[in-house]
Amino acid sequence: MNSRERFHGVMHFDKGVRALKWEFGYWGATVDRWYQEGLPKKDYPRISNNVTTPTTSLYANCWSTYRKKGLPPGIGVTGGGLYSPTQCFPLDHDVRDTLQMDHGQVVVDVNLLFHPVFEPRIIEENDKFLDYVEIDGVTRRYQKKEGVIPMGMDWPIKDWTSWEQLKHDRLNLKDTRGRLPKRWDDLVKEYNRRDYPLVLGGYPHGYFGTLAHLMGYANLFYAYKDEPELIHDIQETLTELWLAVYAEVLADVEIDAVHIWEDISAGSGSMVAPKTMRDFMVPYYKRLTSFLKDRGVDIVLVDTDGDCFDIIPVFLEGGVTGLYPFEVSCGIDIVEVRRTFPHLQMLGGVPKGELSRGKYAIDKLLEPVEEVLKTGGYVPFVDHLVPPDVDWENFKYYRTRLNQIIDGFGD
Repeated sequence: MNSRERFHGVMHFDKGVRALKWEFGYWGATVDRWYQEGLPKKDYPRISNNVTTPTTSLYANCWSTYRKKGLPPGIGVTGGGLYSPTQCFPLDHDVRDTLQMDHGQVVVDVNLLFHPVFEPRIIEENDKFLDYVEIDGVTRRYQKKEGVIPMGMDWPIKDWTSWEQLKHDRLNLKDTRGRLPKRWDDLVKEYNRRDYPLVLGGYPHGYFGTLAHLMGYANLFYAYKDEPELIHDIQETLTELWLAVYAEVLADVEIDAVHIWEDISAGSGSMVAPKTMRDFMVPYYKRLTSFLKDRGVDIVLVDTDGDCFDIIPVFLEGGVTGLYPFEVSCGIDIVEVRRTFPHLQMLGGVPKGELSRGKYAIDKLLEPVEEVLKTGGYVPFVDHLVPPDVDWENFKYYRTRLNQIIDGFGD
């Protein structure tokens, strides 16, 4: 059974199919540490310099400034549970092959935001940081030593005037075919004979995530109260755009899932009240998910960090079928989630902060994972990028034990 077939079996609760052996991903510093500690170095993660769309190419300008040997410490290296390519994160091969894991998800590099994209522009650069305008129009600061995703400093949506200009110039529907990847016809041939899950969406596309991304979090929170019509107009415009572009893709190729990036939760719960979500997000979720399901895409997954337990019902109202990465590190109890939502597709749920504590702690943290695996509809992996305080021996022990547990549930 290939990973595409397995993905559908697991997501549709076929208990005769074992879960996929994926990880969300790893920090660059983590992977470099593991190579020093014994991970065979056969296919070192490669960072692409190819800048195409916000779906795959955000932060390319940042990673290219890292001058030392090895990966930027704070770059992500994707591990299958997190689709690839995204954010110019390189794809891992060596961890996957060494620990006999499965082929991961591939995202179609279709432009779901500005077309044309903004021209990248450096504002200021020195030995410590890079201030620049990204292809999504956001002005960011990249800290070179830390090498983590840059922080926003200024955003393209400021008010009605800036929004109307963006709509007119970069969010119109005049050239939806032009938003497809180059060599689309060749890609379609490849996609139609694939053995891996092919997905759409992902970072930075969502009904909270995109707005926070393009407005700034604080500005968005104020706008819910002060400019509700603006928020609705943004949501309506994004929905019309995404429906149009997805229709172009789905006319040529079958898609296995759509990912929606929100990151709407933090350690103590959602950053947005359920009522606000129902007012400003759920109607648009319903339109999007109904459109997808009418066209055969019945797996819709939301990526949100933090404690998301209280807003799971809101996402379900909108037609979402699953969530990830279920951050146990933020207080999520995956057994309680499964008990409360028996038909929810779940991915993640292994606390990253516990992996450095040794074999006994790892055995204990895998007990609830085994309980949820019994129910089906679950792909376990670490609840975000594996941090660099986790050594190779502990990770290898964790992943080997998890693989053994997975093998006990289906073929």
